[in-house]
Amino acid sequence: MHYVSVEGLTKSYGITPLFKGISFNINEGDRIALIARNGVGKSTLLNILSGKEHPDEGTCKIHKDVHLVMFEQEPQFIETATVTQNLFNQHHPTMKAISNYEMAMESEDEDLITNSIMEMEENNAWDFESKVKTILTQLNIHHLEQPVSKLSGGQRKRVSLAKTLIQIGFEPKHVLLLMDEPTNHLDLNMIEWLENYLEQEKVTLLLVSHDRYFLEAVTDEIWEMEREKLYSYKGDYENYLEKKAARIESELASIDKAKNTFRKELEWMRKQPKARTTKSKSRQDNFYEVEARAKQKIDETNLQLDMKMTRLGGKIIEAKKVYKSYGDLVVLKGFDYTFSKGERIGVVGKNGVGKSTFLQILQGITQPDSGKINVGDTIVFGHFSQEGLVYKKDMRVIEYLKTFAEQFPLASGGSLSAAQFLELFLFTPDKQYTYLSALSGGEKKRLQLLTILFKNPNFLILDEPTNDLDLPTLAVLEQFLLDYAGCVLLVSHDRYFMDKLVDHLFIFEGDGVIRDYPGNYTQFRILEKSKQSYASVSSDISSSKEHVVVPVEQPIKTNAASLEKKAAEKMTYKEKLEFETLNKEMPLLEEKKTTFTAQLNSTHLNYEEIISISEKLTEVNAALELAEIRWLELSEKQ
Repeated sequence: MHYVSVEGLTKSYGITPLFKGISFNINEGDRIALIARNGVGKSTLLNILSGKEHPDEGTCKIHKDVHLVMFEQEPQFIETATVTQNLFNQHHPTMKAISNYEMAMESEDEDLITNSIMEMEENNAWDFESKVKTILTQLNIHHLEQPVSKLSGGQRKRVSLAKTLIQIGFEPKHVLLLMDEPTNHLDLNMIEWLENYLEQEKVTLLLVSHDRYFLEAVTDEIWEMEREKLYSYKGDYENYLEKKAARIESELASIDKAKNTFRKELEWMRKQPKARTTKSKSRQDNFYEVEARAKQKIDETNLQLDMKMTRLGGKIIEAKKVYKSYGDLVVLKGFDYTFSKGERIGVVGKNGVGKSTFLQILQGITQPDSGKINVGDTIVFGHFSQEGLVYKKDMRVIEYLKTFAEQFPLASGGSLSAAQFLELFLFTPDKQYTYLSALSGGEKKRLQLLTILFKNPNFLILDEPTNDLDLPTLAVLEQFLLDYAGCVLLVSHDRYFMDKLVDHLFIFEGDGVIRDYPGNYTQFRILEKSKQSYASVSSDISSSKEHVVVPVEQPIKTNAASLEKKAAEKMTYKEKLEFETLNKEMPLLEEKKTTFTAQLNSTHLNYEEIISISEKLTEVNAALELAEIRWLELSEKQ
């Protein structure tokens, strides 16, 4: 069944074309990821499909039986209404019953609760109420009677997401879900839950996201908008990269061929007399088509990062017995750590446990309640904050940059002017004279990154740097950070970004406890899930009153069919990245194991040091064992 049929769609803003003459169909069961550079029209296309905007040319037809549900980057609410009133459509009897029940439970009024329970019974709403509870709990949405106007940006985004998920549950069978960056402002646990939820719902989906693991989990086709066209790629992200590279190579070969033809035809055109026959007129028309192809440009210009870094001294940062609390919220409880040169540390934990406060304490922006933070004399911080681009008055991009400096030093020597530096970051001469307020979210992020790097920092603190950045810019930022010789402290909900860059994690477990985990995020999550499975099995065994019989291990049976099936399995893009990471990290874990073992054999340790090193050694052993098992699994596939 065709959900959407689009023919010859064209849209421009002023003289700037976003897309021209694109056509596509969305069928029932399709799960499509839409990717592109910032500012080329991803959100505009979603708005046209939802009817919020109109194309300049072309048609967009939605099947009459299809119900379209859209999750937007900037959610729209009734600001004076409560969270509950915004979440539920009061015109739907089941949703109204759930809304009344939720409000009654918040009020704790016995009469209201009794009446609301009766209403729930009448509308058979209990099954869906349980689903709603799960959505609200997983997205950490509480205080439902609070006005939406009082919510923070992250809370508004989560309420909007909850509203979208609740809505698709109530719609009839044929639902088309449009989602614009749904993972922004969600913590890692929420993102993983959302992946599972969307897989189970089996909705038809068109998704805009820069989260590559999320794309791999919930979509099976990638559409890319580029140079006013729409390109389609079946399969996962790795397949997209391979097919795109092949397409560009083919296009470049076609342009080279057109250039050769153009030179020959140009010579013929110059020799022809003014009066032409019908035959020569046809050749003349063909000449202009060849000229257009020959002059086509495949613009694969990428953001380049080549910043000079201030030299790192011997001392980086030492944290000694640091405590910090805000009332009942304990952020740090005796935090001890000595940072080393070139460390790449990922910071993970639920929203609200104090990650941003921790970053501020390290930089001296916020003072601890007790303890010391000793920062080396040569340390220059570069802090990419979630607040985004900060400016007191609106001004043009180049004027804003010149408030920092006129010249910018490069690692290769020499310097660049403000205008040249902006071009390095893909701000064209026209874009440099755009007002800050007119920039897209991704362009503001790019400009923010630019102003941080020009200070030549040697200790980068990146707090959610991937939000609003497009995939091409993310890829170049990743490569820059891999080559970066300074220290990196990274807070991110982008698991792909985290896995590729960090070598160990600070796990914020709550109540001021920070655990140092020797590995990347995917390895940590596998270990945690293994622990949970083991705890669940242990609990089942302990609670059983029957005698537990341990079965004798049986030899593993194989047959030709199962071996063929195993051989046919291919590594996914995510698994290949994981395999490469394991090859790098397993030797590092072995080194840590050797170091901790040697330390334990020392006769100069006190009791506290022995306990601390023993715990670290246990962590490393567990991580190494898990890594070896996973490596063997992946090596079989390879």
